[in-house]
Amino acid sequence: MMHDWWSWGPSGWGMGFGHLVWLVALVLIIALPVAALVRGGWGSDRQPPHNKTPREILDERFARGEISKEEYDERRRVLGV
Repeated sequence: MMHDWWSWGPSGWGMGFGHLVWLVALVLIIALPVAALVRGGWGSDRQPPHNKTPREILDERFARGEISKEEYDERRRVLGV
């Protein structure tokens, strides 16, 4: 009995289709988490990025201790905020 090495079973499609299903599943298992990481999460509850005003940036820098009270007041005066 000679084995037909070019087919995947009696019909040639049975095992080939099974391999295709597993290959698609493997690609999805890898691609979906990667896509979610790139987008920044799974849900649609993410808000668009907020462009901070100069005042908000200045307030944050002062709160973190990056600038002194005098520097904070001077920059507010210069910015007019």
